[in-house]
Amino acid sequence: MKFPENRPRLVLVVPSPSSEGHTSDTLLATLDKALAAGDIASVIFDNGKTDEASFQTFAAAAVSKVQAAGAAAIILNDTRTAGRVGADGVHIEGPLADIADAIERYTPKLIVGTGNVKERHAALEVGELQPDYMFFGKIGADSKAEAHPRNLSLAEWWAAMVEIPAIVQAGSKIDDLAACFATRAEFIALGAAVFSADNPAQVVTDANRQLDELSAADTEE
Repeated sequence: MKFPENRPRLVLVVPSPSSEGHTSDTLLATLDKALAAGDIASVIFDNGKTDEASFQTFAAAAVSKVQAAGAAAIILNDTRTAGRVGADGVHIEGPLADIADAIERYTPKLIVGTGNVKERHAALEVGELQPDYMFFGKIGADSKAEAHPRNLSLAEWWAAMVEIPAIVQAGSKIDDLAACFATRAEFIALGAAVFSADNPAQVVTDANRQLDELSAADTEE
Protein backbone atom coordinates (compact mmCIF):
# COMPACT_ATOMS: atom_id res chain seq x y z
CA MET A 1 0.00 0.00 0.00
CA LYS A 2 1.40 3.38 -1.01
CA PHE A 3 0.55 6.53 0.89
CA PRO A 4 1.04 10.23 0.03
CA GLU A 5 4.34 11.64 1.25
CA ASN A 6 2.54 13.90 3.72
CA ARG A 7 0.58 11.02 5.26
CA PRO A 8 2.12 9.54 8.46
CA ARG A 9 1.60 5.88 9.30
CA LEU A 10 0.73 4.34 12.65
CA VAL A 11 3.10 2.59 15.03
CA LEU A 12 1.59 0.53 17.86
CA VAL A 13 3.26 0.34 21.26
CA VAL A 14 2.23 -2.82 23.09
CA PRO A 15 2.36 -2.65 26.91
CA SER A 16 4.24 -5.21 28.95
CA PRO A 17 2.29 -8.39 29.76
CA SER A 18 3.06 -7.68 33.42
CA SER A 19 1.61 -4.16 33.37
CA GLU A 20 -1.58 -3.37 35.26
CA GLY A 21 -4.75 -4.50 33.50
CA HIS A 22 -2.98 -6.64 30.91
CA THR A 23 -1.98 -10.25 30.38
CA SER A 24 -0.29 -12.00 27.49
CA ASP A 25 -3.64 -13.37 26.33
CA THR A 26 -5.50 -10.04 26.46
CA LEU A 27 -2.65 -8.25 24.67
CA LEU A 28 -2.53 -10.87 21.91
CA ALA A 29 -6.29 -10.62 21.44
CA THR A 30 -6.14 -6.82 21.24
CA LEU A 31 -3.20 -7.01 18.86
CA ASP A 32 -5.18 -9.27 16.53
CA LYS A 33 -8.06 -6.80 16.44
CA ALA A 34 -5.79 -3.80 15.92
CA LEU A 35 -3.80 -5.38 13.09
CA ALA A 36 -6.98 -6.40 11.28
CA ALA A 37 -8.54 -2.94 11.57
CA GLY A 38 -6.26 -0.87 9.36
CA ASP A 39 -2.77 0.08 8.32
CA ILE A 40 -0.01 -0.42 10.89
CA ALA A 41 3.62 0.18 9.89
CA SER A 42 5.31 -1.36 12.91
CA VAL A 43 4.76 -2.55 16.46
CA ILE A 44 7.06 -1.92 19.43
CA PHE A 45 6.85 -4.36 22.34
CA ASP A 46 7.53 -3.18 25.89
CA ASN A 47 8.94 -5.92 28.12
CA GLY A 48 8.56 -3.86 31.30
CA LYS A 49 9.06 -5.99 34.40
CA THR A 50 8.05 -9.24 32.73
CA ASP A 51 10.55 -12.01 33.37
CA GLU A 52 12.66 -12.96 30.36
CA ALA A 53 11.18 -16.42 29.79
CA SER A 54 7.57 -15.23 29.96
CA PHE A 55 8.26 -12.25 27.73
CA GLN A 56 10.01 -14.41 25.17
CA THR A 57 7.01 -16.76 25.00
CA PHE A 58 4.67 -13.80 24.55
CA ALA A 59 6.93 -12.12 22.00
CA ALA A 60 7.28 -15.26 19.89
CA ALA A 61 3.51 -15.41 19.43
CA ALA A 62 3.10 -11.67 19.00
CA VAL A 63 5.92 -11.16 16.51
CA SER A 64 4.53 -13.80 14.18
CA LYS A 65 1.15 -12.01 14.18
CA VAL A 66 2.77 -8.66 13.38
CA GLN A 67 4.89 -10.02 10.57
CA ALA A 68 1.97 -11.94 9.07
CA ALA A 69 0.14 -8.59 8.89
CA GLY A 70 3.03 -7.05 6.95
CA ALA A 71 4.30 -4.86 9.79
CA ALA A 72 7.71 -4.73 11.48
CA ALA A 73 8.07 -6.14 14.99
CA ILE A 74 10.44 -4.27 17.31
CA ILE A 75 11.50 -5.22 20.84
CA LEU A 76 12.33 -2.68 23.56
CA ASN A 77 15.82 -2.94 25.10
CA ASP A 78 16.16 -6.71 24.68
CA THR A 79 18.42 -7.71 21.81
CA ARG A 80 18.63 -11.30 22.97
CA THR A 81 14.89 -11.87 22.86
CA ALA A 82 14.67 -9.97 19.58
CA GLY A 83 17.12 -12.41 18.04
CA ARG A 84 15.47 -15.50 19.51
CA VAL A 85 11.96 -14.65 18.29
CA GLY A 86 13.02 -13.34 14.89
CA ALA A 87 11.96 -9.74 15.47
CA ASP A 88 12.69 -7.12 12.83
CA GLY A 89 14.34 -4.67 15.14
CA VAL A 90 15.18 -3.30 18.57
CA HIS A 91 14.26 -0.03 20.26
CA ILE A 92 16.96 1.16 22.64
CA GLU A 93 16.15 3.60 25.43
CA GLY A 94 19.28 4.25 27.47
CA PRO A 95 22.74 5.84 27.53
CA LEU A 96 24.31 7.03 24.30
CA ALA A 97 26.92 4.27 24.54
CA ASP A 98 24.21 1.58 24.57
CA ILE A 99 22.55 3.08 21.50
CA ALA A 100 25.87 3.29 19.69
CA ASP A 101 26.69 -0.31 20.57
CA ALA A 102 23.35 -1.60 19.29
CA ILE A 103 23.65 0.34 16.03
CA GLU A 104 27.18 -0.95 15.47
CA ARG A 105 26.31 -4.56 16.27
CA TYR A 106 22.93 -4.96 14.59
CA THR A 107 22.69 -2.52 11.67
CA PRO A 108 21.68 -3.32 8.95
CA LYS A 109 20.52 -6.79 9.98
CA LEU A 110 17.95 -5.30 12.34
CA ILE A 111 16.09 -2.02 12.55
CA VAL A 112 17.68 -0.08 15.41
CA GLY A 113 15.67 2.85 16.71
CA THR A 114 15.78 4.98 19.80
CA GLY A 115 13.99 7.79 21.60
CA ASN A 116 13.21 9.39 24.96
CA VAL A 117 15.24 12.52 24.24
CA LYS A 118 14.17 15.66 26.04
CA GLU A 119 16.03 18.43 24.24
CA ARG A 120 17.55 19.25 20.87
CA HIS A 121 21.21 18.80 21.73
CA ALA A 122 20.63 15.26 23.01
CA ALA A 123 18.60 14.47 19.89
CA LEU A 124 21.40 15.67 17.63
CA GLU A 125 23.95 13.60 19.55
CA VAL A 126 21.84 10.50 19.00
CA GLY A 127 21.21 11.49 15.40
CA GLU A 128 24.94 11.46 14.70
CA LEU A 129 24.86 7.71 15.38
CA GLN A 130 22.41 7.28 12.48
CA PRO A 131 19.62 5.22 14.07
CA ASP A 132 16.88 4.02 11.76
CA TYR A 133 14.33 6.28 13.47
CA MET A 134 13.92 8.70 16.37
CA PHE A 135 10.97 8.24 18.72
CA PHE A 136 9.84 11.47 20.36
CA GLY A 137 8.36 10.29 23.62
CA LYS A 138 9.07 7.55 26.13
CA ILE A 139 7.69 4.05 25.69
CA GLY A 140 4.71 3.64 28.01
CA ALA A 141 4.51 7.32 29.00
CA ASP A 142 1.33 8.18 27.08
CA SER A 143 -0.95 8.34 30.11
CA LYS A 144 -2.45 11.76 29.32
CA ALA A 145 -5.14 12.25 26.70
CA GLU A 146 -3.07 14.59 24.54
CA ALA A 147 0.47 14.30 23.21
CA HIS A 148 3.14 15.94 25.35
CA PRO A 149 3.90 19.45 23.99
CA ARG A 150 7.65 18.80 24.22
CA ASN A 151 7.35 15.70 22.05
CA LEU A 152 5.35 17.63 19.47
CA SER A 153 7.83 20.49 19.42
CA LEU A 154 10.88 18.23 19.11
CA ALA A 155 9.27 16.09 16.42
CA GLU A 156 8.34 19.15 14.36
CA TRP A 157 11.87 20.57 14.65
CA TRP A 158 13.44 17.20 13.78
CA ALA A 159 11.19 16.45 10.82
CA ALA A 160 11.99 19.85 9.30
CA MET A 161 15.76 19.43 9.35
CA VAL A 162 16.81 15.77 9.73
CA GLU A 163 16.31 12.96 7.24
CA ILE A 164 16.13 10.21 9.87
CA PRO A 165 12.42 9.33 10.21
CA ALA A 166 10.55 10.61 13.26
CA ILE A 167 7.91 8.86 15.34
CA VAL A 168 5.85 11.17 17.55
CA GLN A 169 4.03 9.72 20.54
CA ALA A 170 0.32 10.53 20.65
CA GLY A 171 -1.72 10.68 23.83
CA SER A 172 -4.06 8.12 25.32
CA LYS A 173 -6.88 9.40 23.07
CA ILE A 174 -6.84 10.03 19.34
CA ASP A 175 -8.45 13.47 19.57
CA ASP A 176 -5.05 15.15 19.09
CA LEU A 177 -3.94 13.44 15.91
CA ALA A 178 -4.12 16.75 14.04
CA ALA A 179 -1.41 18.11 16.34
CA CYS A 180 0.71 15.02 15.71
CA PHE A 181 0.10 15.32 11.97
CA ALA A 182 1.18 18.96 12.02
CA THR A 183 4.68 17.98 13.18
CA ARG A 184 5.31 16.29 9.81
CA ALA A 185 6.68 13.24 11.59
CA GLU A 186 6.63 10.17 9.36
CA PHE A 187 4.95 8.02 12.03
CA ILE A 188 2.54 8.46 14.94
CA ALA A 189 2.71 6.06 17.88
CA LEU A 190 -0.41 4.81 19.64
CA GLY A 191 -0.13 2.82 22.85
CA ALA A 192 -2.73 3.34 25.56
CA ALA A 193 -5.12 4.77 22.98
CA VAL A 194 -5.42 1.26 21.53
CA PHE A 195 -4.53 -1.13 24.34
CA SER A 196 -6.71 0.54 26.99
CA ALA A 197 -9.65 1.08 24.65
CA ASP A 198 -12.97 -0.74 24.84
CA ASN A 199 -12.90 -1.11 21.07
CA PRO A 200 -9.27 -1.16 19.89
CA ALA A 201 -10.20 -2.01 16.31
CA GLN A 202 -12.37 1.10 16.08
CA VAL A 203 -9.52 3.25 17.38
CA VAL A 204 -7.18 2.00 14.65
CA THR A 205 -9.86 2.45 11.99
CA ASP A 206 -10.69 5.98 13.19
CA ALA A 207 -7.02 6.96 13.47
CA ASN A 208 -6.30 5.87 9.90
CA ARG A 209 -9.41 7.67 8.66
CA GLN A 210 -8.34 10.87 10.40
CA LEU A 211 -4.87 10.65 8.87
CA ASP A 212 -6.35 10.11 5.41
CA GLU A 213 -8.56 13.17 5.86
CA LEU A 214 -5.76 15.32 7.25
CA SER A 215 -3.48 14.31 4.39
CA ALA A 216 -6.12 15.04 1.77
CA ALA A 217 -6.93 18.46 3.27
CA ASP A 218 -3.25 19.32 3.50
CA THR A 219 -2.70 18.41 -0.14
CA GLU A 220 -5.53 20.69 -1.23
CA GLU A 221 -4.08 23.74 0.55
